[in-house]
Amino acid sequence: MGAMALVILLLAVLVSAIGVVWTRHESRVLFVELTRLQNQRDELNVEYGRLELEQATWAEPRRIDEEARSKLGMVTPQPQDIQLVRR
Repeated sequence: MGAMALVILLLAVLVSAIGVVWTRHESRVLFVELTRLQNQRDELNVEYGRLELEQATWAEPRRIDEEARSKLGMVTPQPQDIQLVRR
């Protein structure tokens, strides 16, 4: 009976050791993935900030006026060309 108990305990220790090794491996794999995702998040935050700045630049009224005049040929209407529409 003593030898059988020893074999069972040995198997339990081996299974436990394999479980610890597997868990540590999975932990490292997940840590590498977490680090990769955090780096990706940081890159996306930088890109988002750049795009917000670009949007603010393009949405400036002065910039819109310049684009409308230069690319679309728009002009400010003369007072005689303005008509007031009432409902």
